[in-house]
Amino acid sequence: MKYRKGYKYQLAEDEIFYTNIYPDSDIKTQFIELYMDGKLIIKSGYAWDGASGPTIDTKSSMRGALAHDALYQLMRHGLIPRAWRSLADNVMLKYLLKDKMCKLRALLWRKHVGAFADWATSPKHKKKVYEAPGDNVEKIINSIMLIVFSFLFKII
Repeated sequence: MKYRKGYKYQLAEDEIFYTNIYPDSDIKTQFIELYMDGKLIIKSGYAWDGASGPTIDTKSSMRGALAHDALYQLMRHGLIPRAWRSLADNVMLKYLLKDKMCKLRALLWRKHVGAFADWATSPKHKKKVYEAPGDNVEKIINSIMLIVFSFLFKII
């Protein structure tokens, strides 16, 4: 089995966003579609981690963070240029404000992702794929548990 870690949320239905990001051709992945007219469709089942940094997820942050995470994922995978990061940050801001986030908070979010989130667009930060069963951590834990239980049963 192969899987990824690090997600808090999973989309229960498709979500559509209208952006000012216009690729030269339509982009379609398993969960993200970005069309030449700027329409972004994030498909049911897409998993994301919500807001990052020293903040909390609120109802007013969910759609902005979702669109932002999906657009950054397209950058990490080389499907849209990393130079479009500011456009993605502005899409996030648009939906934060549309969903009634306090304007000051939304502007602070935009400022901070602009200043600190460049690393998240790098291909080096693709989610790692794990496999089960078969990693060494499992063997170590099993060995430790065997030692602990052997010790406990000798005491009892």
